[in-house]
Amino acid sequence: MKKNIGSADKVIRIVLGIGIMAAGLYFKSWWGLVGIVPLATALMGSCPLYLPFGIRTHRSKSA
Repeated sequence: MKKNIGSADKVIRIVLGIGIMAAGLYFKSWWGLVGIVPLATALMGSCPLYLPFGIRTHRSKSA
């Protein structure tokens, strides 16, 4: 998969993912597992939901 997540988007996803998982642990809820999704997409650098809409926050290097 091509990378379509930029650096700012990646940081936001990591912070949100960790926050959601921490809230899940704090409230002892399995909903904290939802935090894995933004964390995983940030680490992969690609978001499958961006593909159908043609969204790219990743800057490609100019030749």
